Amino acid sequence: MEQNIPLGHAQFEALRYIQDHHPVTVRQLAEHLAETRGLTRTTAINVMERLRAKKYVTREQIDGVFHYSPSYSTPNLLRTLVRDFVTKTLGGSIEPFVAYLVEEAQLSGEEQERLRQHVEDLRQESKEEPL
Repeated sequence: MEQNIPLGHAQFEALRYIQDHHPVTVRQLAEHLAETRGLTRTTAINVMERLRAKKYVTREQIDGVFHYSPSYSTPNLLRTLVRDFVTKTLGGSIEPFVAYLVEEAQLSGEEQERLRQHVEDLRQESKEEPL
């Protein structure tokens, strides 16, 4: 997924809702955003259309009502959002992100083990690459 268009806070929240509940209508999203953020139906429509313009969601008309679904799987979307965050916000350096994980994040034992495995995979890959 080549996604380089940043998301605003409302767009990110809407996208997470769509990822978890798709397909959704504007009405469903509007109710969610009204409850969680106090946003109006008009704002929900604008958010949905911006997500569609950025190609994060697709829509299909069923019985005269548009239903929206994510364009990408949750793992692909999250990888892209993390990559964009590291690239744009952290200037490409993962060190502040790792420092956050070590110093502030509340990681379960399972999450810690998965991170250890990822680090081990990185070590193995760097050993296999010729110089």
